[in-house]
Amino acid sequence: MSTYLLVHGAWHSGECWKRVVPLLEAAGHRVFAPSLTGYGDRAHLLGPEVGLDTHVADVVRLITDEDLTEVVLVGHSYAGLVISSVAGQVPGRIAELVYLDAMVPEDGESAADVMPVTRQLIELAAGSGDGWRVPPMPELPPPAGLFGVTDPEDVAWLRSMLSDQPVRCLTEPVRLGGPAARAIPRTHIHCTVGKPEGVVRRPVPEVQPNGRPAQVWQLPTGHDCMITMPAELTDLLLKLA
Repeated sequence: MSTYLLVHGAWHSGECWKRVVPLLEAAGHRVFAPSLTGYGDRAHLLGPEVGLDTHVADVVRLITDEDLTEVVLVGHSYAGLVISSVAGQVPGRIAELVYLDAMVPEDGESAADVMPVTRQLIELAAGSGDGWRVPPMPELPPPAGLFGVTDPEDVAWLRSMLSDQPVRCLTEPVRLGGPAARAIPRTHIHCTVGKPEGVVRRPVPEVQPNGRPAQVWQLPTGHDCMITMPAELTDLLLKLA
């Protein structure tokens, strides 16, 4: 039995993993898919003080409170930053880092550094409303859709779980930790359909920080693959069990 900890991206909640969790559990594994502070059942905690450090603390607290070890830690999109910092704090508890169509930072970088288009969202937030919150990305024509989701029923379900993202989440820097964190194996899963204009993924280096060859898999679907291709995503994750 492996332990999977699935961390949702910006604007989403833990509900986005609803189609993946039972498939992993049916294969005999333990699965956690929490909502980070400000989302889902914790949406009432959303505020300008919520940042990347808040979300890192959420995940570290869950790992330590549940005494989890040998964790397959999956971070979707923005949560690539979260899992990177988590690995720096509790490297001995992590068996694998999975960057699921995710931002992959260097030490000291923020979301705005990893994906410069994020700066435009921050500027829009600063010039409207109360200045600290970034609304979800708009729905675009297919194949981009709403975070890569185009089925009308799925789009409606996805909309129901979205919340604004605090600017601090996008500006606080990642701390990657020392050699123990760099030794953790990494897997990258890229979604290949419907990237919005301006969203550019950094190339994955041919060698991981631990010296092993890079491991990169692809799914022929949009960004929110846990909604559009849950079975196929699960099959990939099970290879890491």
